[in-house]
Amino acid sequence: MAKRNKKQAVELVELELPVVEPVAIEADVAEEIAKPASVVRSAYKAKYADRAAAAGLGKKAQRSCWDWLAQSLAGECLDDAAKIDIVRFLSVLDANGVDHSRWTNRNKGWEGRLRMTGRLALQKVVAQQGHLKTADGEELVAPTEWLAKFRN
Repeated sequence: MAKRNKKQAVELVELELPVVEPVAIEADVAEEIAKPASVVRSAYKAKYADRAAAAGLGKKAQRSCWDWLAQSLAGECLDDAAKIDIVRFLSVLDANGVDHSRWTNRNKGWEGRLRMTGRLALQKVVAQQGHLKTADGEELVAPTEWLAKFRN
């Protein structure tokens, strides 16, 4: 097997990427990262925020892994203030056949848990189907690279 030249690979990737101005991490995203009692580790939150800020992306990208599914769900379910529309999100789950009836916990932090659990369940379905069905009935075809990562 040929040995991979990491330095060369990095240089090639850098040549293909557009030059963007980094942005600051949004204040409320930084607050979320600092919260000690969260399901998502602070290190992951910081990694997401740093990566998005370095790419010149704002709050929506700074709060997730920002892969194809995250971007698609953001377009479908987030408002201008980057708040999730739970009714719309549940409609996307319904359109894809994801049963969310057992996720009834409405204690503190329930929206975040619902969003994460729903995304993981949806991820499996979309990887299997090859597309994401929107609440409006549109089908968004998943990119080959994304499918390769999440298909088992």
